[in-house]
Amino acid sequence: MFISDAYAQTAGSAGGAGGGLLGLLPIILMFVVLYFLMIRPQMKRQKEQKAMIDALGKGDEVVSAGGVVGRVTKVGDAYITIEIAEGTEIIMQKAAVTLLLPKGTIKTL
Repeated sequence: MFISDAYAQTAGSAGGAGGGLLGLLPIILMFVVLYFLMIRPQMKRQKEQKAMIDALGKGDEVVSAGGVVGRVTKVGDAYITIEIAEGTEIIMQKAAVTLLLPKGTIKTL
């Protein structure tokens, strides 16, 4: 009297495999959007960073990840030596260089 009868739902006219593929379409679209909005730009930035580090040479003015500004005096395979003040040099990893400054920037600071 208060409870209505329950009936099983019948399969739609779309059929087996086509309905399953349409169910996966939103997930596939999310991965495509994720690739173009997050993964691809990050890979581009990494490539630019690697090219900048490989192009470092003596006399370049750089900023490290810790904010240290200096002029490159020696370049090795994995390490560089930068002069942060006259007569004061520090050795740091190439990967710690975050920014290559235009020539003459240190004099204006």
